[in-house]
Amino acid sequence: MPQAGDIKIMIVDDHRAMRLLVGSSLREIGCNNSREYADGEEALRGLRERSYDLVISDLNMPKLDGLGLLSAIRSDPALKTMAVILLTSRGEVPLVRQAVALGVNNYLMKPFTMAALKQKIEAVFGPLT
Repeated sequence: MPQAGDIKIMIVDDHRAMRLLVGSSLREIGCNNSREYADGEEALRGLRERSYDLVISDLNMPKLDGLGLLSAIRSDPALKTMAVILLTSRGEVPLVRQAVALGVNNYLMKPFTMAALKQKIEAVFGPLT
């Protein structure tokens, strides 16, 4: 069982309020090691500068959206095994299928609860302690 505080998490969303909400929810479940990025391009640079275990990314962002970021992660040999959870208010089946085809680890719908966020993370890493 992983220690929640040991998981290094990248939060990517173009809305500052959503980044703050995700960060606050993560801290509530014991995940205290996170950094925030405002778009996929900035996040991709961050992934090359620092090691992360999990990316929680919004789907709809300017510059490089969540699917583009996921695709870039999966095509980079140094990053391809990194866990990715997409956060979105859109749940259309074709979009979900595209994310699954690209290798998303999980999918979280907005609005979300802290319990739902924890469940999605635990589905990827196992029970958190």
